[in-house]
Amino acid sequence: DTMSEECDARADVMFENYVTTLNTEVATLIDMVESAILPACLQDLATYQFMPGLAGERPDIYEAIQVETDKLKELWAAMPRELRAEATYLCEQIKPQMLAVREKVDRAEGLMERGLYPYPTYEELVYSHHS
Repeated sequence: DTMSEECDARADVMFENYVTTLNTEVATLIDMVESAILPACLQDLATYQFMPGLAGERPDIYEAIQVETDKLKELWAAMPRELRAEATYLCEQIKPQMLAVREKVDRAEGLMERGLYPYPTYEELVYSHHS
């Protein structure tokens, strides 16, 4: 029936858009963590090399960023290739792992020396027009 075929075609377009968007977000998150966040974490930790007791939870949080990012990369590599299954997997497996990475990065942002964090903070984005 033509109506059903049209609905299926529209659904497929929506699934393709969702899959494309999420895959771009995953790739961007991994790139941001590996090329900027983790190097900034290492630079921040170097500040404490002579007084490691002052580093607090930094080593654990910074290492957790790597661990959670590695989990994300493993999940992403195991993604099914059929469109609807891929969309479901992205929603149920990948998005929660992206949130796990983000939670660790957000904690690192709060710990890191202000000038080392490689991206604008939420406060800077929201209030930059006031300065």
